[in-house]
Amino acid sequence: MNLKDYIRSIPDYPKKGILFRDITTLIKNEKAFEETINQIVEKSKEFNFTKIAAIESRGFVFASAVSYILKKPFIMLRKKNKLPADVHSVDFKLEYGTATIEVHKDSIEKGESVLIIDDLIATGGTAKAAAKLIEISNGNVAAFVFVINLFDLGGSDYLIKENYKVINLIDFPGH
Repeated sequence: MNLKDYIRSIPDYPKKGILFRDITTLIKNEKAFEETINQIVEKSKEFNFTKIAAIESRGFVFASAVSYILKKPFIMLRKKNKLPADVHSVDFKLEYGTATIEVHKDSIEKGESVLIIDDLIATGGTAKAAAKLIEISNGNVAAFVFVINLFDLGGSDYLIKENYKVINLIDFPGH
């Protein structure tokens, strides 16, 4: 199955000049969604990790299913002011703005290894912020798994240069 066939491309969203890769067409197809989860599960088995984290919100769709299958705890990396307990926060730049993500301070024990899953990597700013959250929580990033890599925006290459392991299921140009 070619997962690329299940990704819809929407020009000029969320703003002019952005070509948005929409996963809703993938997840609404049960066979494509199942294949995506199966691929993430298989590729993640090459890494040693104790927990799975995902970036709000589309990363939750994939990571929660993988967490269930692999019987690993799931950590939500959320937008600012969405978590009720004490948090660590990291500010970062997006392709089209700035944002903050947070994690509960008690989500990760010292030395735990965390697999980070998200739907897409573009420039790598959000992913690097997620890694910083894991690291300031005294954890280690086992690897990143992305469903979509916008290869010409350089995010995967950036993470690899920062010495992170990266797996991508699908490659698309970003523009």
